[in-house]
Amino acid sequence: MANILVVDDELGIRDLLWEILNDEGHSVEVAENAAQARAARLRERPDLVLLDIWMPDTDGVTLLKEWSAAGALTMPVIMMSGHATIDTAVEATKIGALAFLEKPITLQKLLKAVEQGLARGAIRKAVVPLMAVPVLPLADVATVAGSFVVVAADALPPSQQSFMLDKPLRESRDEFEKAYFEYHLGKENGSMTRVAEKTGLERTHLYRKLKQLGVDLTRGKRNAA
Repeated sequence: MANILVVDDELGIRDLLWEILNDEGHSVEVAENAAQARAARLRERPDLVLLDIWMPDTDGVTLLKEWSAAGALTMPVIMMSGHATIDTAVEATKIGALAFLEKPITLQKLLKAVEQGLARGAIRKAVVPLMAVPVLPLADVATVAGSFVVVAADALPPSQQSFMLDKPLRESRDEFEKAYFEYHLGKENGSMTRVAEKTGLERTHLYRKLKQLGVDLTRGKRNAA
C-alpha cells in the first residue's frame, strides 16, 4: 500500500482517480488546489503525487518549482493535463516531474505510470537515504543472490534484514518498512514520541502506519524489560 496525493481542481477527476487507486489498495488523499496540496504533502508525506497543471490559484508547474526549490520534491510527481503543450510537459520534466499524463487518462496508462512512479520512489527511499542520512546507520548495504541486505551498524545486538527483490514491489516495500519501524521501536524502548521524532512522522500517522504494517507495538518495551 502506498500513500498517493491527487491534486486536481475538477471534482470528477479527483473522485475517479480516488476510486481507481483505492481499488488498487492505495491510501489516497485528494486536494483541489495548491494550498490544499501543500498542507497534504506536509501532513501525509505522500509516496507519489498526481498533479494537475491547470489550477485556478497556483498552477501545477509553479507548485512543482516551489517544491523543487525548497528541497521538498522528495517524492515522484506525475503531471496531468488536458490542455498542456509539449513545451509545458518538457518544462515539468526538467524541473523534476517523473512523467506526464494527458487527459482523458486511460486506466492502463494511469496504473502503469503509478507503478513506475512508486518503483522509482521505493528505490530512492530504500537505498539513498539509508546510505546518506544517519537515521538508520548502516555497516553494509549489498545485493546478494537477488536479496537486498541491510545491516544496522548500531543495533543492539547487531541485526540483519534481507529483502527479496523478486517479490511484488508493494510486498517488498512493506517488509522493509516493518523492519525499519521495529528497529526504531526497539532502539527507543517502545517510545512512540521518540520514534515519531526520529522517523519524521506525526504520531497519528505513525500509529496508523504501524497498524497497517502489523508491527508489534510492545516489542520495544519487552526488549527493554
